[in-house]
Amino acid sequence: MNLFIMVGIICVGLMILFNLKAIKWLPKAITKIAIGALLLFFLNILSGSFGLHVPINLFTATTVGFLGIPGMIALSSLHLFFI
Repeated sequence: MNLFIMVGIICVGLMILFNLKAIKWLPKAITKIAIGALLLFFLNILSGSFGLHVPINLFTATTVGFLGIPGMIALSSLHLFFI
């Protein structure tokens, strides 16, 4: 885990050194991931009594953050059909 964090920090540092415009998308992406995590949190609260629980991790938050409600429906249906 620490290796992945260090590699990520080095990559972001190199991007900053070579091109500041390359990280222009980073705050928007972080905001979308946070909104996705909040949507999943509220989904888990509202659907907890029905037995639906979608875990909140980086992959699911990114999926919901970038796809929105269709992403949340896709993750919920995957949970219902496969788990």
